[in-house]
This record gives sequence, C-alpha cells and structure tokens, in this order.
Amino acid sequence: MKKRFLSILLAVLIVALTALPVFAVEPLKVPRLTDDADLLTGEEETKLLAKLDEISERQAFDVVVVTKNGLDGKTPQEYADDYFDYNGFGQGTDYDGALLLLDMDSRSYHISTSGYGITALTDYGMTLMEDSFVPKLSAGNYYDAFTDFANQCDYYVTKAKEGTPIDVPDAEPLTDPEPPVKHKPGLGTAGIAGAIGLLVGSLRANGMKAKLKTVKRQQNAAEYVRRDSMRMRVSRDDFMYRNVTRTARPKETDRDSGSHGGSTTHISSSGHTHGGSGGKF
Repeated sequence: MKKRFLSILLAVLIVALTALPVFAVEPLKVPRLTDDADLLTGEEETKLLAKLDEISERQAFDVVVVTKNGLDGKTPQEYADDYFDYNGFGQGTDYDGALLLLDMDSRSYHISTSGYGITALTDYGMTLMEDSFVPKLSAGNYYDAFTDFANQCDYYVTKAKEGTPIDVPDAEPLTDPEPPVKHKPGLGTAGIAGAIGLLVGSLRANGMKAKLKTVKRQQNAAEYVRRDSMRMRVSRDDFMYRNVTRTARPKETDRDSGSHGGSTTHISSSGHTHGGSGGKF
C-alpha cells in the first residue's frame, strides 16, 4: 500500500514538472493600450483600445500604443522594442505588429515595427506617418495623434497586402511651370506713344524755362549753396545690392531621405529583428 502511494505521488510530481515549462514560456499579454503617463480620459482610453483591438484582430497585426513618464535609463528605441518583445505582442510566427511609444519626460516618441510591420511600414512610409501625427502630439492632442497612428497602420498594412506598400515614389520630380507669355505692343503703337510723350515733355520744359528770367547760369554747383548752411555730421556707405551664391546641402542617403526604399532594421535585446523610427515632439 505504501509503495503504491509513493508511486502515485511520484507520477504526480513528474506530470507537474513536465507541465511547468509550458506555462513559464507563455508570455503575459498586456492590453494594446497602456497610458501610464495619464494623457487620456477614461472615455478616450475605452474608444482607443477598442480601435486598436479591432484593427489588430482584423489585420492579424498588433497595433500598440504606450505612454510613459521615464524609460528606466533605456533609449526610446530600446524601451519600445523590449516592451513589444517581452509583453508578448506580435501575431504569427514572425510577430507581426507595430508599437508607438511616447515618453513625456524626454518628449520623445518611437515606432517599433516587427515581422510584417517591417514590410508594411517602410522608412519612407513612417516619415509620412510622422508628418501627420507628430504635430498633434506637439499640440497636446494625444487622442487624435494615437487614433491617427492606428488608422495609418491599418491603411499601410492593407496597401502592403495588396502588393503596393507605401514606399519611395518612382515618379519624376515636378518641374516649374512655364511662365505665362506676355503680349508685347507692336512697333506702331510704341512709336506713337513715344512721340506723344516726347512732345508733352518738351512743351512742359520750355514753359518752365521761360519763367526763369532772373536766373543766371553758374559755373559749378557750389555757387548755389549758402556758406555754413550745410554741415556733414554723419557719413556712411549703404550697399544697395549684393550677390549671394547658394550651394545645395547634400541630402542624407539613409532612412531620413528614404532614397533606397524598404526598412532599416536592428536587433533588440531579445535577439528579435525590428524596424523603427523616432524623434522629438
């Protein structure tokens, strides 16, 4: 009886120890919205979380927003990548998704992309996204900025799945339009106008000359100036024109210009590949 009891106990322990690693490797899944900086009202949090969940489930692509007051000594990129990785975000075998981190202490933001997010949110595409939602962050319209980010992720993923990801455009640069053609007056019209002007000017000059009966011609201009009536106290040179030569500054050829297309990637502390973009607001 005693041996049977020990055998049963040993079997239970073996099963428990075998099952333990299964629970240990399963990461804790936190909500797709974490507003630790308390930037949103309760109603805004509810609406934004519902939008993030709807887009994420429909696209099979996690869209996450996180706000913080300090990053525990990490850079925005490091914190965003680690938050995505260690909280179990990312769908499918490639952990598809994108996360927007906002740190109020440093006034910084960072987008971390993973899996299909690296394909859908290219370097060039993220510059367009930032041009849209970053001004809203700067103005303190956080709910509008986060909603904008979520909607754009939805749109960019859809375009990528359709085979047309938002990337460096292939169109030729726009050229300045030709200036409008100005109609020049004919020779006959110009000649008549010139003759009339010359005649009118001569008549007026002769009339003024006839009134100067008491004025005698002087040899130089000094005769017209009274002694001690004018003193030069200030003298300066004024440059009326200048020539400026401008040289165009070479554009960067990495992600800022997006000239090569696609996405720049790096490896996070977990060993996972991420794309991303960030800056100040």
